Amino acid sequence: VQLQASGGGLVQAGASLSLSCAASGRTFSFSRYGMAWFRQAPGKEREFVAAITGSEGSTYYGDSVKGRFTISRNIAENTVYLQMNGLKPEDTAVYFCAARLNWKAISTIRAPTTYDYWGQGTQVTVSS
Repeated sequence: VQLQASGGGLVQAGASLSLSCAASGRTFSFSRYGMAWFRQAPGKEREFVAAITGSEGSTYYGDSVKGRFTISRNIAENTVYLQMNGLKPEDTAVYFCAARLNWKAISTIRAPTTYDYWGQGTQVTVSS
């Protein structure tokens, strides 16, 4: 499984930005994998942003982005999106997409160590 993230950039506070993560590989399908976005700012730990389960497409969000960010997917294109609205300077980070097998417990969905595959990351910078 390979994950390719794109869509980062430099925006002003209050702006919107959309990230994409295209999954590929012989074994990848949303029937097998759920996907998530994490972010990591300099000097900080990797932080859970949002996830979408592979089976039902249920969504989960980190407290700091709830109500501002939306995760969605296009099953036919094996792509997951992160729509980010109302961006704040504290959203500045490298954003990573990740995939994990569906059988893993929902209670662990926010734990980066439970993810099996990672994309290369895309930089999002929000200026004040």
